[in-house]
Amino acid sequence: MRRIAFLLRLKPRTGPDYDRDHAAVWPEMLALLKRAGISEYSIFRRDELLVLSMRMEDDFNTVWDRIEADPVNARWQQAMSAYFLPVQETRDGERFPFMQEVFYLP
Repeated sequence: MRRIAFLLRLKPRTGPDYDRDHAAVWPEMLALLKRAGISEYSIFRRDELLVLSMRMEDDFNTVWDRIEADPVNARWQQAMSAYFLPVQETRDGERFPFMQEVFYLP
């Protein structure tokens, strides 16, 4: 299993609504994430900064390609699009600003 973490930013003052929507993630979206190979998915929030962490069976791009190809994800992304600022901190070849794991205690 691979462990991945990356950052996203919310628009100002959208955190409580984002939290509310993530307290009730659609069952079909949860099923898609699992079917695509993601497990132990967590989102941490401090004000507008999000840290997303997950475990996955394959490399990130393979898993994310599976997710992006599904119409459930298209609907979820449309519903969530009001919350996010544009991603600006990526490096060449990144979809999101990934974090490097420097320590892990299993």
